[in-house]
This record gives sequence, structure tokens and C-alpha cells, in this order.
Amino acid sequence: MAELLPLFGFVFFGLFSPGPNVILLTTSGARFGFRRTIPHIAGVAVGVGITAGVTGFGIGTLLNAYPTLEFILKIAASAWILWMAFNLWRADPAKGDGSDRPFTFIEAVLFQWINPKVWAVALSATAYVANLGPLDQAKTLSLTFSGLNLGVCLFWTAAGAILAFLLTNQTAWRVFMRVMAVALVGFSVLVLL
Repeated sequence: MAELLPLFGFVFFGLFSPGPNVILLTTSGARFGFRRTIPHIAGVAVGVGITAGVTGFGIGTLLNAYPTLEFILKIAASAWILWMAFNLWRADPAKGDGSDRPFTFIEAVLFQWINPKVWAVALSATAYVANLGPLDQAKTLSLTFSGLNLGVCLFWTAAGAILAFLLTNQTAWRVFMRVMAVALVGFSVLVLL
């Protein structure tokens, strides 16, 4: 267990730092509350674990061998993140007609497949388990990412839910939503670098 502490630290800080999941979960916690965001939280934790597990089977080698595949992944990720930023920018948090909702479990799982931050952290984390066989790498990475990310997701969603108490008027909500949208746009640009 002690030999995995560096992996745990790397994964925790890699997932805790701001990125698309942090931005979206904080926003969802603020807009929809903690309880309604639980499927999103669970989907991120499961999806991140699946993505990390797949890296243990050598997908990083595949991406390095086929730069076109990596480029397509970056374009898809950037486009989806820009689409989410656009929706945040134009969202009206005061709108009560039910047309807006948090991510579903499946949407959150699927997003991890093109979330560039998760891929970057997962591919880098393989260095910490390089001495293990592919199946053990996959299992260790999957469990580490899912377990630690669940805590990260709970923290950022709760932070968003608490933040909602400070967003007391339409202007405050609009500023919050637009700051989060701009953060996503910035991240989508970083994806392409």
C-alpha cells in the first residue's frame, strides 16, 4: 500500500485541480443542488475509473502511435467543451420551466471518454504502476481514480451548493454562469495545444 501513496497523491491533485469536471460539478451543485447532481457525481466517478482502467491496457501507446487518433480526440473534446460553455453562457438559472437539468449518469460517464484532463492524468499515472502487468495496472488505476474522484466530486458539488447561497440575485447568477462558461472556453483552447 505504501508504494501506491505517490500514485494516490498524483491522482488526487490531478483530479482536484480545476478542469471540465470541477467546473461542471460546481456549477451543477450551485444550480440544481447537491441531491439532483448525484447521478452526475456517480457518472464522473465511474467514467473516470473506466478511462483510467483502459490506460492500463496500453491505450497511451496506441495514441502515441497514431497521432491522428489523438488529434481527433482533442477536436471532439474541444467541441463538446465549447458546446457546454455555450449552454452555460446562455442558461437562465432563474428559469423554472424544467427545460434545464443536470447531467445524467450516462452523460457524465460518456463525457469522461473525451475529457482531455482525465486522459492526461490517467496516461501520466501509468508511470506509477509500470511495474505491474496490464490487468493489475488497469485494476489499480481504475479503483484509484474512481475512489479518489468520488471524494473530489462530492467536494466540488458541495462547494457549488454552498455557493448558491451567495448568489442571491439574477446579476450574481449571470456573472457566476458566465465566469464558469469562460473557464470552460479557456480549457477547450488548452486542449488543442
